[in-house]
Amino acid sequence: MATPKMKTVVTMRLEGHCPSHSRTDVKVRDTGMTIDEPVERGGTNQGPSPTETLMSALAACTNVIAHKVAHKHGVAFQNFRVDVVSKFDRRGVTLTEEIDVPFDDVEVLIEATTDADDASLEQVKVDLPRFCPVSKVLRQSGSTVTDIWTIKRPI
Repeated sequence: MATPKMKTVVTMRLEGHCPSHSRTDVKVRDTGMTIDEPVERGGTNQGPSPTETLMSALAACTNVIAHKVAHKHGVAFQNFRVDVVSKFDRRGVTLTEEIDVPFDDVEVLIEATTDADDASLEQVKVDLPRFCPVSKVLRQSGSTVTDIWTIKRPI
């Protein structure tokens, strides 16, 4: 029996219901999320803002792809954490002026516990930015995205 070939290009469909000027309820597959602005910007604070959602997607994509490339290189993580710190130029969203690169500087702080050797870990570090689509989109838009790894060894 032949193994089915995986599709290399797929179409993603999301539905966005907009109950207010600041809130969007997004449905994708059989799940969903609410994206909203904080109260001080006219929202109801029922979810992260659109820009916070973008940075959340970067953290989540980093998690998924790091684990995939780690597995490829024989690396196992006992603990894994991703924090994102970004410089966000808000002049665009406040309509002050158009900003070509709203996220000029993005740091992805990755903390992992592993007993993998340094050479294997280096392969993971090299492959992560090559294969994380969210990171690639940000980088290609002009953002500087820096992965900062902190490796802990199991006791």
